[in-house]
Amino acid sequence: MKILFYDAKSYDRESFDDVLRDYDGVSIDYLDSDISVRTARLAAGYDAVCVFVASPVTGEVVRVLFEKGVRLILLRCAGYNNVDLDACEEYGITVMRVPGYSPETVAEHAMALALAANRRLHKAYIRVRENNFSLVGLTGTNFYKKTAGIIGTGKIGAAMCRICRGFGMRILAYDVNENPELDFTEYTSLERLLSESDLISLHCPLTDDTYHMIDSGAVSMMKNGVVLVNTSRGALIKTDDLIAGIREHKFAGVGLDVYEEENDNVFENREDDILEDSTTAMLLSFPNVIVTSHQGFLTGEALRAISETTVENAASFEEGSPEASNVIRAGAVV
Repeated sequence: MKILFYDAKSYDRESFDDVLRDYDGVSIDYLDSDISVRTARLAAGYDAVCVFVASPVTGEVVRVLFEKGVRLILLRCAGYNNVDLDACEEYGITVMRVPGYSPETVAEHAMALALAANRRLHKAYIRVRENNFSLVGLTGTNFYKKTAGIIGTGKIGAAMCRICRGFGMRILAYDVNENPELDFTEYTSLERLLSESDLISLHCPLTDDTYHMIDSGAVSMMKNGVVLVNTSRGALIKTDDLIAGIREHKFAGVGLDVYEEENDNVFENREDDILEDSTTAMLLSFPNVIVTSHQGFLTGEALRAISETTVENAASFEEGSPEASNVIRAGAVV
């Protein structure tokens, strides 16, 4: 099994090379550039390609991969809304993912964002570096005995529920499927969750039903002084409506590890660039907003789990017995 690995970072190479020592039949070549119609042509002679959460695997890209003989697309992530699955089905290319690598990793980052936004840690850090020790404008609020609203209670959302419980919070949850392990959590309607929660954290996939679920109507239902966190998918939130809510002083803090229009920025060093996108620049300008660059997955434990599952997906596919729960779209090349 020969794999061409797109958009490889140093931490990817280290983690995957370590795992490959246990797999004699799998080899990986790394590319710094992400996949595109142009770079997909480089996959000639490879059995599979490996891409990440922001890689644009469009229908045209899938067509080129098919023409070059690729049989398998390996996603080293859980989400797959960046992949044209209809095109994969048309060309008979199998798509596999890592459905659950370390849910605590993302949940801990979500709480870190909530705390940082609430207590203005990003502002305090910058002030102290400039020898400004004033506390004016840094007042936060206790999470203890407040209400956490968790939207989506899969593995990551469940981990966030447990963290909030540890903080002594009352927990409301909204999900079409209730998690029986969360007996300390009260499931309720989305409307009630939005209106009663002091902290709202998003942990659901991006679908047609959840696209822009946090819009002006949802924002209007929220308490004044709410803390909103998103570590799932940027398009769960309608950014223009979020900005309007921030300007109206609806939020005590906003923590975003994902946001709309992040694809040109995520994982890249653009410190010498002028950000043409005024929406992104606007988010970065608010003192009660903290933005990180899709780093919720970035711990050593999670990287190891991602590498192991991705390589195992490749090996099991080659052996003809792929793990069914990891297969998003199966197909034999037409």
